[in-house]
Amino acid sequence: MSDLPGLLHKGARFFGMQAPTSRGRMAHTFVGAAFGIFFTGFLVRLWLIGPAGMPALVAPMGASAVLVFAVPASPLAQPWAIIGGNTISALSGIFWMKLLGDPVFAAGLAVATAIAMMSLARCLHPPGGAVALTTVIGGHSIAAAGWAFAFYPVAVDCIVLVLVGWLYNTATRGNYPHRATSYVTPAPAAAGYTLGDIESVLAQYDELLDVSTEDLDSLFRQVESRAYRRLHGVIRCEQIMQRDVVTVSPDACVEQAQNLFTAHQLRALPVVDGEGHLEGMLSASMLTKPKELSIAAVMDVSPCIAPPNTPIDELLPLLSGGIYHEAAVVDKQGHLLGLVTQTQLLSALWRGHIAEQITLSGA
Repeated sequence: MSDLPGLLHKGARFFGMQAPTSRGRMAHTFVGAAFGIFFTGFLVRLWLIGPAGMPALVAPMGASAVLVFAVPASPLAQPWAIIGGNTISALSGIFWMKLLGDPVFAAGLAVATAIAMMSLARCLHPPGGAVALTTVIGGHSIAAAGWAFAFYPVAVDCIVLVLVGWLYNTATRGNYPHRATSYVTPAPAAAGYTLGDIESVLAQYDELLDVSTEDLDSLFRQVESRAYRRLHGVIRCEQIMQRDVVTVSPDACVEQAQNLFTAHQLRALPVVDGEGHLEGMLSASMLTKPKELSIAAVMDVSPCIAPPNTPIDELLPLLSGGIYHEAAVVDKQGHLLGLVTQTQLLSALWRGHIAEQITLSGA
């Protein structure tokens, strides 16, 4: 009996069981699907009058609702997949039914053609196969509607379901249509890969994975960052920042800033007001303007800033992207506390790397 958990885990993997769903997520999906199907059928029946005997809802909308409300991040659940996929599939079924006339022969070709056409149009949607089959075996009313069936009720149902899904997800958890979460915290070891590298690896599988390239990128970066912090601990900006920072007033002139750069051999010069609030940043390249101009007229008004408790690995993509060469560390009120330069950042990361190698060699 002590091996029971392990056996259950192996069994779950063998049968491809999905990860458990939280109660909150189940409730969110339940309410969303109920409202989604209700409002789709209700609004279509209320606003539109179709051919006699034509239903306001087609059965595959239930499968589309599963995707919209249960897995809204899936590429298969996005608006173009739902509207384009189901409409194309309906047209495929109508075409083969008109050409062959016998559902027995038309069914397989309708579903296969729907899959091929959805793939070509980049709107693969699993319920589309059911839509294609519905148009073939749906009976006299669907056959009598002909090509119009693809637009009413299929396309109209899809449009309304997508609108309801967008409103519901926006009002609750948001992010539908799905947009990958912007996450810029890669661990140093993985700073060199690009989205193109991910796409090249995915191309080797020669199959559609139900996750976007952008979501994979965000996932990889979060995993790598967590692994880095687990190995090295969390080093924060306040631990490595330069505290004795030379600054200049926004009212000073360019000539005064040039003198400061020369006297202190600076690479960057924070601009702060009389109360110590950061107003901007100066680099040497900005000092080619006429000497009588004020600093406020030439400074960068949106420099890279970071709170003092920011983990330094979060600065890596910012300071290695070619735009920023230093980050100003400020408190909640915007007072300048210090600077973290590229040199300080790389030095701290390198020390962490050496410590990791020593740990591994000792093990």
